[in-house]
Amino acid sequence: MAALCVLLAAACLYDYRKKKIPNPLSAAAFFLGVGWRCRAEGAAGLLFFLGQAAMVMVPLYLLYRIGVVGAGDVKLFGITAGFLPFKKVKIFLFVSLLIAAILSLLKLLSQNNLEKRLRHLAGYVSRTVQKGWELYPESGLELAEAGIRLSGPILASLLLYLGGVY
Repeated sequence: MAALCVLLAAACLYDYRKKKIPNPLSAAAFFLGVGWRCRAEGAAGLLFFLGQAAMVMVPLYLLYRIGVVGAGDVKLFGITAGFLPFKKVKIFLFVSLLIAAILSLLKLLSQNNLEKRLRHLAGYVSRTVQKGWELYPESGLELAEAGIRLSGPILASLLLYLGGVY
């Protein structure tokens, strides 16, 4: 788990600086997780790792398809979930997204644009209800203003798990 934390910290550095998580870093974490689970549980460890990763990645992939989360975030969520005991995966996902929501709210409040973002979201929801799913539009809004990086909340949630919080 220490190696996963190091890889997640590296992912955070890339994500916050370059706004992208390199695929080789994700691949290293993936193979580390597969190896770790196989060593602990034998061949079944591979199935457990892949199953838990898929359980998280499939729903998040739908959010990626409409432009709400990045591909690197989906991979990090899935890979990290593959390391955890099955009973903790949903809690990990919830805590990660809760941390992200708190950071988003703080960012919106500090930039004094909560009302503007809520109007933007309401327009998107209204168009989606009328016309069906579409990419989440960022027109008229700066991406840097609107987005947050999810690698930090993923790492923070894992550290809370390792610290015995959940």
